[in-house]
Amino acid sequence: MGETNRLVPNCELMNPSASARLERFQTQLHGFLDECLRGVSVETMSQPKIEGKWSALDNLAHLARYQEIFLNRVEKILQEDKPAFAAYRAEQDPEWSTWQRLSSKEVLARMTSSREQLLARLKSLSDDEYARVGVHPRFGEMSLALWIEFFLAHEGHHLYAVLQQVRGPK
Repeated sequence: MGETNRLVPNCELMNPSASARLERFQTQLHGFLDECLRGVSVETMSQPKIEGKWSALDNLAHLARYQEIFLNRVEKILQEDKPAFAAYRAEQDPEWSTWQRLSSKEVLARMTSSREQLLARLKSLSDDEYARVGVHPRFGEMSLALWIEFFLAHEGHHLYAVLQQVRGPK
């Protein structure tokens, strides 16, 4: 048995549960959105509360677009030996302006569709494939399993921004 994490009893550092990770991947986004966006108007989603910051809809468009980027990164990790990736910056993405102009309905539909594709792909992978490595520009070599954890943390950050935009003080 591997070394256990002292902060979380019985949690092995070297081999986190793929099923638990996939469960979070499957439920984090839509569980949050179902609760957070209930009763929120399109206008509230579209208008940033803080000048110069993204609106809730911009954050959701970014997450939907990043799911496509991430699926491409997954495929590259599976096909190449330790591919290196540049940091993704929406403002440098030639498709970003198109995503910003989408309606909330279209963003959510695309988000759902790409999430289903990504989840299906992740569910099809073996333990050996989860161990494959891609190189992050800031964090260095990361297994695909860690890339998924990174994805979920990044997504959580933007979901928090959505919550601030639609439920925070006016």
